[in-house]
Amino acid sequence: RRFKRTKTRKMEHNGPDVEDDDLYSGYNNYNPTFDFEAIENDEGFQQAMKTTHEKRPPMTAKFPGTAIGARPIVSSFGSRNALASSMGRPLTGAVQAGAARPMTAVSAAGYSSSLTRGPAFDPLGQARGPAPPLEEKNEDAPEEKIKMLEKKVYDLVLESCMAQSSGNFQLFRLVEKAKEASRKERMLVRQREQSDKADQINIDLYGSVLLNLANQYESNEMYPEALQNYKLIVKNGLLQNAGRFNVSMANIYVKQQNYREAIKLYQKALDQIPNTYKEMKMKIMENFGLFFVRIGQYPKAIIYFEDVMSQRPNTKTGYNLVLCYYAIGDKERMKKGFQKLISVPLGFDEDKYIPSNDDGSTDMFIEAIQNDKLHQMERNLKQRSEKYIMTAAKLIAPAIETSFAAGFDWCVDVVKSSQYTELADDLEIIKAVTYLRQKDFNQAVETLKTFEKKDTRAKSTAGTNLSFLYFLEEDYEQAERYADVAMSADRYNPGALNNKGCTVFVKQDYEKAAEFFKEALRNDSCCTEALYNLGLTYKKLNRLEESLDCFLKHHSILRNSTEVMYQLASLYPSGSIYELLEDPQRAIQWLMHIISVSPTDCSVLAKLGQLFDDEGDESQALHYYTESFRHFPCDISVIAWLGTYYFKKQYFEKAIKYFERATLIQPNEVEWRLRVAGCYRRSGNYHAALETYKETHGKFPEDIECLTFLVRLTNDMGLEEVQEYANKLKKAEKMREVREQRMKSGREGSGRGWREGSAGSGDRSHSGGSSKGERLGAKMRSLAASSEPYESSAPKELDAFYVDPLGPQMERPKTGAKKRLEDDDFEDEVLGDDLLPE
Repeated sequence: RRFKRTKTRKMEHNGPDVEDDDLYSGYNNYNPTFDFEAIENDEGFQQAMKTTHEKRPPMTAKFPGTAIGARPIVSSFGSRNALASSMGRPLTGAVQAGAARPMTAVSAAGYSSSLTRGPAFDPLGQARGPAPPLEEKNEDAPEEKIKMLEKKVYDLVLESCMAQSSGNFQLFRLVEKAKEASRKERMLVRQREQSDKADQINIDLYGSVLLNLANQYESNEMYPEALQNYKLIVKNGLLQNAGRFNVSMANIYVKQQNYREAIKLYQKALDQIPNTYKEMKMKIMENFGLFFVRIGQYPKAIIYFEDVMSQRPNTKTGYNLVLCYYAIGDKERMKKGFQKLISVPLGFDEDKYIPSNDDGSTDMFIEAIQNDKLHQMERNLKQRSEKYIMTAAKLIAPAIETSFAAGFDWCVDVVKSSQYTELADDLEIIKAVTYLRQKDFNQAVETLKTFEKKDTRAKSTAGTNLSFLYFLEEDYEQAERYADVAMSADRYNPGALNNKGCTVFVKQDYEKAAEFFKEALRNDSCCTEALYNLGLTYKKLNRLEESLDCFLKHHSILRNSTEVMYQLASLYPSGSIYELLEDPQRAIQWLMHIISVSPTDCSVLAKLGQLFDDEGDESQALHYYTESFRHFPCDISVIAWLGTYYFKKQYFEKAIKYFERATLIQPNEVEWRLRVAGCYRRSGNYHAALETYKETHGKFPEDIECLTFLVRLTNDMGLEEVQEYANKLKKAEKMREVREQRMKSGREGSGRGWREGSAGSGDRSHSGGSSKGERLGAKMRSLAASSEPYESSAPKELDAFYVDPLGPQMERPKTGAKKRLEDDDFEDEVLGDDLLPE
């Protein structure tokens, strides 16, 4: 401040005297000396002092004894009049009496240094009036056209990329947008060339358009077009590091299974990609190994996998390396590869998610990050690593030692000494399952029972498996016991709850079983076993709507589960759910779903035939019954329906084919032989019918229907055997009458004896007669039992009418469909009395 105040003193200089008005202008010709005293004559310094921000502005307020706007200039030497230069002259060029120093530091803010009252304060310049109107753009100008076209190209490329990433548009529409962007870009290039601005062509835009078009072609599986665009990008170097697009071309060749071309392009990409992209190079080397695995060159694949494991180890490459060692059968390298796989670090610390009891704020932080995106990613990474380790252990355990048990023991020891110690129990469980696959149930049970005394999470799994094994062996007490063990180890184990519900279901306590199944579903909504069993339980309780709801939910989870669709349209005689709900069309729909999944299921085809037959659609019924017979030609109910259908349609040759097959399946059943003979007789081949009846009589000599037809045919054909067969028919009739009388008297005697016993009568005076009656009754019962198979198709009451053996109602044991054949043309005729023996 002292320097600033003394700078207006009288200046001492050695130069010539100048006038006041020419003080600063004449200074240009003056060469001062560079000392402290001559600094006041330095024009640059003085000019800087005038414009410095530290310069004190003039006071505009009124001082006592001065006029408004005037301020006396006071120096450190006294009054204003004493201010003079060293030459004895006042500095008229600097500050004069009655004049204020100009204030320029605040002029930018709108202030004025004028001492007189000027216009109103207007820092924004509003007093100047509105701004002049903007100059209109000439859209017809070439520059504007080029800009607008370039913007359209950018918009099309961006829209195409965003739509592909979000999946909002169909793929062919994305290709059209990419093609349109390419056409617009070519138009843009032509316009620049016509405007003599070819040097302004945007190469990056051209490369982006080609890249987007190649991506869209690849998404639509238009691989030749995609390869062409990628080759243009790589050949012309349109984008930075264009060599990396060799990877995209190699991926296309992989989809086409052209692995050799893919290997060549990956090698080019590996050579052209700079060393700064180490991660991409490692991925390319992994792909090299995978391609060599695809073409069966495992030693070369091992070289690349080992290189990756030495530079940047990961569980996926380690797993592939173990697979290659297994493929070449090298036991020692399998062990070393498994040890490398299990020693790959996870890359994160799991202890940070464990809460501590020291600091409450730390616990709040851990709770906040417990389920964030990073923790989910780390969990997925660990689960994937555990999956690779378990699969590799299951693969190499039977191969690295003399027995799979010794191999599993070695794997368990290695796992226990690593960071995956909890996987050791899981390997023991897998060992037990392997025993089961080899049908060694005792070893499996012993292995699982070792977990009974362990307090680990595998105890619940072992208990669940033991419960399942005992349930299959129908040892329901042990099954329930181990289900309780599994539930005590882990109450939220849905498998244990499901097994517990099954053991209760066997005891027919359906309400309690339903509670266990529902609890299993509350713990795991995707437990399809519990959902299926709950549907069966509701069906047993006759709660059909709830059962239907369970099976429909199961079907929404597993769309191709034939068991669920089977339950929705069951094949047992009680009928399906939809049949019980009186909706056969829905039952047919579910059966059609089953056929779409399992087209060779003969029982489903037969059920469809039955439902269409009940609906009156014989053509569809014939189709499905024929398909069922084609896949399983031993279903007697299907054979009976087909034979009956062709008999009704008078295609007797085809009917004979099916009835003869039924005879082969059930050789002790007289019904099928009689039907074959009836077909011959209906077709007019009486000789073949007679021979068939004779063969049937030879095997079933007491069958009355067969004798009746023999009597009729021999009489019509004028054969001598007619009297012989008539006598046999009469004897058979009398024998059956006696048998029926004895059976009737036996029933009456048993009823009377029961009444006598209940009355307390102890009279047994006719003991000899009773023993004789018992012997006779036993003899008649044995006779009835011996002739029982031959009477299965005989009529209840025998008269003189001629009855067709194809006339009685035909029973089908499985489908339950009943059909009556047409009446025989001999039915209304009576045998003559002259044919009956005396």
